[in-house]
Amino acid sequence: MTRGLVLVVWGILWLVRTPLESDMALHMTVQLPLLIGIGYMLATFLRPHEPRWFARADWFGIPGLLLVVFATSFWMLPRMLDLALSDPWIDLIKFASLPLLAGLPLGLSWSRMPGLGRAFLWANFIPKLAAIGGLYLAAPTRLCAYYRLDQQTTAGAALIAVAVALGLSWSAVLFIGSPPFWSKGGENAVERMRGAASGGP
Repeated sequence: MTRGLVLVVWGILWLVRTPLESDMALHMTVQLPLLIGIGYMLATFLRPHEPRWFARADWFGIPGLLLVVFATSFWMLPRMLDLALSDPWIDLIKFASLPLLAGLPLGLSWSRMPGLGRAFLWANFIPKLAAIGGLYLAAPTRLCAYYRLDQQTTAGAALIAVAVALGLSWSAVLFIGSPPFWSKGGENAVERMRGAASGGP
């Protein structure tokens, strides 16, 4: 079921790639996260079949999450956005690499990362996202050849809005607690942080 759903969602995204990629904000805040989400969905199917040696090699989830950071940073570069628009083969590589090199390792490695490590990643990712948005918003010239300056400005504002939403959500989880379904199947990052602070596991 999961495999079929992954293929269906991937196929739909490929069919509607042109309208999504025609707008820079939709490209960065809708298409890219959805492609990562496809890989995350795939991880839910592959996790029970994950080789033990692979899980041991992914020490505390660090190698997998480093791969996520590099893959997502690579496809947020203005140059790569331009290449994805101008060359269908590059776009196909993007459609393959984001699910496999970002979403899949995120789904497999996140649960292995200790709570403090997760908090560190969030504390770095959210300001980085806002900084990229600020760069697009404040740049006096176009950073992407295929997008107009007004589209670039809109994309910058959208990235900042996403960063603010993530920051508020994370703060709410830290100070109020997470919904019960977030903790299903294991401790969430906040519980791990509290356990580490109290000397627990």
